[in-house]
Amino acid sequence: MTKTGQQHLASLRDDRSIYIDGAKVEDVTSHRAFRNVAQSVAGLFDFAGDASRRDLMTFETETGGRANRIWQLPTSYADLVERRRALEAWTAIHGGFLGRAPDHVASCISGMRMGLPVFEGYDPARAAALEAYYRYARDNDLYLTYVIINPQADRSKNAAEQADPFLTAGVVDRDAQGITIRGAKMLATGGVVANEVFVTTIQPMQPGEERYAVSFAIPMNSKGLKMLSRKSYEAQADSIFDNPLASRYDENDAVLFFDDVKVPWDRVFIDGSVEMCQKQFHATPAHVYQNYQAMIRLKVKLQFLMGIAHRTTQTNGITQFPQVRETLGQLAAEAAMVDAFVNAMEAKGTRAGPYFVPDRHMLYSAQVLTQQMYPKILNSLRELAGGGMIMLPSSIADFANPEIAAMIEKTQQSPAANSHDRVKFYKLAWDAVGSEFGSRHHQYEMFYAGATFVTKGHSFRTYDWGKAGGIVQSMLDSYDLNTKSAA
Repeated sequence: MTKTGQQHLASLRDDRSIYIDGAKVEDVTSHRAFRNVAQSVAGLFDFAGDASRRDLMTFETETGGRANRIWQLPTSYADLVERRRALEAWTAIHGGFLGRAPDHVASCISGMRMGLPVFEGYDPARAAALEAYYRYARDNDLYLTYVIINPQADRSKNAAEQADPFLTAGVVDRDAQGITIRGAKMLATGGVVANEVFVTTIQPMQPGEERYAVSFAIPMNSKGLKMLSRKSYEAQADSIFDNPLASRYDENDAVLFFDDVKVPWDRVFIDGSVEMCQKQFHATPAHVYQNYQAMIRLKVKLQFLMGIAHRTTQTNGITQFPQVRETLGQLAAEAAMVDAFVNAMEAKGTRAGPYFVPDRHMLYSAQVLTQQMYPKILNSLRELAGGGMIMLPSSIADFANPEIAAMIEKTQQSPAANSHDRVKFYKLAWDAVGSEFGSRHHQYEMFYAGATFVTKGHSFRTYDWGKAGGIVQSMLDSYDLNTKSAA
């Protein structure tokens, strides 16, 4: 079943341990650093659960109930497209600025579930735990985050070689009830407003790192689990008008500390297998399915940024300038390229048992190119705006002072908007592009899929080099030393 926004907010009042600015957070739904993003996430669940969107946002499960489409396991091209339309509708609410909205890790767990035979080949008991957990998360409409990378520390050494063997979260004990985890993992993006966390390692591991080769899911209020939040951009945003994105969509990032956290066996999917930690992502549809969701989100986000670009030129009265139209044409082509990649992932999709999943190489190609493209798009937006995004009133309070408001009226002129609307728009544009919140998104879009050598490596491994080489060989075979030109 789908849950309401109020039900989700209630689920967050669970005495979880979140620390920010030197203190523990008593209630994430009312704390000034997190309350607005909590409401934004609640709004997503209300949107999905609205009866008028039943067919768009939910699907029928094998038990005859309805579940959020974020958990759907498509069995056809049509299913995949139908699910994508639901994700697009959800993403449009936040303009793509919730990078770890509930649909992301749901896609990861769903992809693992589609690869259940891989887990069964590893350990039938762990496979049964995964299948049961997928159903539990789906049927309770859980919001999951994940932590899948290790603290950076000394990056020349692996987790087992660090000075502290429990810098990285690993198994400290096993018994009949489960495993006990000690150490840290990152980055729990969205963790402050999530219900549970999926914990594993996506980075390649070596023999000797079996202690860290685990995969499990636990509630965010598990005993001994602590979240250390980064600086909150929401807390620094005094009004929605001045920071319309940061004030509502700062999903936050956090380091998770596992202070001897007990994980029951029915929540453990991998224990001690370096090989299986990689297989859970790349031998199942998980890695493709989760990043396909990320590309849908980015597609919508770029549409939002295209709207910013075009509105900027209208606000400044420069849309008809040839050089401006050239810039807009370039931006439009780049945004359309991502749209095309998403459609190509679906059109070239393949079977994974009974399921229909997106094409791997189309996905990895999109990741490689968008990592390079996102910074360029932001730079183009800056060039189009010039000083418009900088020379703005200090805050909404300026409008309340008649003397200052008169100066704003005179200096914030536009052929397309009054002074209030011009300031409102440019505050939004700056929050998306140049504020601390916008800069965090700049960094996020460049690295959420991994360093560039990682995405390029995925592209290299999944391209059909044999077909390309076959075309070359056919051409080579069509002539030789004795081949003569036609008379």
